[in-house]
Amino acid sequence: MSEGYDAVADEYAARHADDLEHSPLEAALVDLAGTAGRALGPVADLGCGPGQAARRLHARGVTALGVDRSPRMVALAAAAGPGIGFHVGDFRRLDVPDQAWGGIVARDAVVHLPVRELRPVFLEFFRVLKPGGVAVVTFFAGTGACAVPGGPPAVRHERGDVETALEKSGLEPFAYVETRAFPDGTDTARGQVAARRAS
Repeated sequence: MSEGYDAVADEYAARHADDLEHSPLEAALVDLAGTAGRALGPVADLGCGPGQAARRLHARGVTALGVDRSPRMVALAAAAGPGIGFHVGDFRRLDVPDQAWGGIVARDAVVHLPVRELRPVFLEFFRVLKPGGVAVVTFFAGTGACAVPGGPPAVRHERGDVETALEKSGLEPFAYVETRAFPDGTDTARGQVAARRAS
């Protein structure tokens, strides 16, 4: 999928550079992960795209970093967020030690994955989170395929499937918010789950 986002990275970044400013509930959940990160350690923006969440956290004094499979996205994120570490990598197989991070923000990182791949991804999130760390996962809610404005096609996931995969990975969901998608005419709902690693 990195090739798909390399091809559209500039358009995607221009379209979505400030999308958190238009979604205060989603921004609040990003800040929630940041609150945990202040106490526990860095917060990783996984599937970071142009780095909106990492920039927001950094601006609020949180140590943040970003990981994306698309080299072009990482280059754009680094240009827009100097002082933040952005890296090319695969959030399904993170090259970091166990319990390295205090928080994870995964905004739309799983929207290209079938439901059967959610649990392995969340097991990796569990591995790299410190106890008490918070992961925020945003996804397209519902069933079937959907479009990503400015990006490759995606799939929807049902809330129950996402929360079950989190629970089976050792992460405890404690908040759920559902909002409309990007402020550009698309009508796909977005589910947002916050989950905590208890131990």
